[in-house]
Amino acid sequence: MSSDDLVIAAVDGSDHSLKALDWALAAAQFRGTEVLAVHVGSGDTAAPATVHPASVSPAFDRDLVRRRISEHIDGRTGLPPLSYTAVNGPVAGTLAEVAQNATLLVLGSRGLGGFRSLLLGSVGRKSAAHAPCPVVIVPGDDRAAEPVPPGGHGLVVLGVEPDETDDDVVEFAFAEAQRRGARLQTVSTFLVPLTALAVVGELAVVDTNDPEAPSAISELGDLQATRLEPFRARYPDVAVQPVVRAVDPAGQLVDASVNADLVVVGRHRRRLRADTMVMGSVTNAVVAHAHGPVAIVPPGERAE
Repeated sequence: MSSDDLVIAAVDGSDHSLKALDWALAAAQFRGTEVLAVHVGSGDTAAPATVHPASVSPAFDRDLVRRRISEHIDGRTGLPPLSYTAVNGPVAGTLAEVAQNATLLVLGSRGLGGFRSLLLGSVGRKSAAHAPCPVVIVPGDDRAAEPVPPGGHGLVVLGVEPDETDDDVVEFAFAEAQRRGARLQTVSTFLVPLTALAVVGELAVVDTNDPEAPSAISELGDLQATRLEPFRARYPDVAVQPVVRAVDPAGQLVDASVNADLVVVGRHRRRLRADTMVMGSVTNAVVAHAHGPVAIVPPGERAE
């Protein structure tokens, strides 16, 4: 199987990274592909070693992270092939390099060492801003609003700006919904003047009494429908649930994340410097506050 088929999970032995590994294993099952668990740290670089349950051995006791992975999957059946490697270097840059030909890079919300406070720290932001493939950030159980039902929620949520969202972002969301047999909720919001926004915490609430809101919502709904028409034609089995509202986009997507298996957002296309960590204000807010996994999809690149 080529490296293009790999789902990569960043692991460091923490509970948060093991939850991300679980998400990566499920994603690989949907895709019929393999998982590579990557630990970035200092010390001697370990050669890749298979850690599929059928191949677990006492040799893993020599490596804490590999042992944690082995213990985590011990006794589980029906898992996709899983391999492990340890590499040295700056965490975010090394992950981006390893993920050059990957289909997904999956990160936990927090971890040990370089992964501490990942969602709000430089590692998570750099990985999401620069990885060549879609990045999925999986928050810990403390961020979950309610337990995930068996089999998931059956819902993928896409944040879409009809005039801005890249085709690869939309394609990724439709393909993910089709793989999961899930509904696709497509969220577009009516942008209002800053004076109409009231800030609550770090999110904004829109004054829905704005007299221009009804006509703007209708126009935005038409734009969304036109934008999604070719994707709906290519994915006729995906049930699409359009949502067009006069609300703050980040707040709407965060609310939707409570009952979503995945929220899909795009990465900002224009960056002033190659090393900037700007992903776009809405994407940044969703990543910081979402209750479930968030996929950040780069523009103009491979999205599946």
